[in-house]
Order: sequence, then structure tokens, then C-alpha cells
Amino acid sequence: MSRISEDQVKHVANLARLAITEEETETLTKELDAIIAFAEELNELNTENVEPTSHVLDIKNVLREDQAEKGLPITEVLKNAPDSKDGHIRVPSIMD
Repeated sequence: MSRISEDQVKHVANLARLAITEEETETLTKELDAIIAFAEELNELNTENVEPTSHVLDIKNVLREDQAEKGLPITEVLKNAPDSKDGHIRVPSIMD
């Protein structure tokens, strides 16, 4: 028995604003059913003594430390701005 129906696939496609054909509906139903079946297999595993993690590997942050640095001179920043006034970039108003 299928874990997901073609009607459910069509409903999700509609929510995602996707136009899918009948052939695509059949294919997606089979593929999603296989994904759900795999997820159900994972539910059978005993994870009682497994500590929750966000990654299976011990990942460390490899980015540099944040350090405050002197920014660009204001003249350099405003050089490419289409409109500026008093050291600020001017943009069109979006509110009345």
C-alpha cells in the first residue's frame, strides 16, 4: 500500500504552485513513497543512548575571529552611490 496518494502529491504541488502532469504525478508519488519508506526504516533504529547532534562529524568553525577594522573612507563609499546627501546614501521613499 502506498504511503502517499496521488491526490496528496497534487495537493502539495498546488501549494508549491507547481504545474505537474499526470505522468509526473505518478513518478513523484513513487519517489515520495520510497523516501517515506526509508524514513520509516530509520524509525526502527534504537537511538535511546545516542546523543542528539546537528552533524555526524565533529565540525569546527574554520572562519577567522571577528576583529573590528577601520572601514572605507566615506568618500570612497559614496563614490558609486547614485544619490547622496550629507554623507548618507539617499534611496527612494517606499512609504507615503
